[in-house]
Amino acid sequence: MAITDYIGLGTIIAFGMTAMLILLALYIYSALALMAIAKKTKTPNGWLAFIPIANIYLITQMAGVPAWYTLLVILPIIPFIGVIAMWVVIIYMFWKIAEAIGKPGWWSILLIIPVVNLVIIGIMAWGK
Repeated sequence: MAITDYIGLGTIIAFGMTAMLILLALYIYSALALMAIAKKTKTPNGWLAFIPIANIYLITQMAGVPAWYTLLVILPIIPFIGVIAMWVVIIYMFWKIAEAIGKPGWWSILLIIPVVNLVIIGIMAWGK
């Protein structure tokens, strides 16, 4: 292998590690926000926010919808329509959560917008 191959491989590894760190930070931020929202809504077991799929169950409990809504994680199996259906259900649940903590329900629609979704969930979690 030539030196340029090692440089290219190093660059790919560096980008991969950076992406993993960013994704981990976003996951932790989201979990902490969900845990804070669970506390605001007096929903027990807020620690479920850190466990994949269990965090969806926690959202259903905060929204006051049946637990079987947790199955929405399998909706993306259905091409195109499944992803849209999943987003509709998530927006609906966050609408109910927003109203439960005294925020406007329409804020949940803003969860579709990248970066804005992080701000909204942060305001819902730690805002007055």
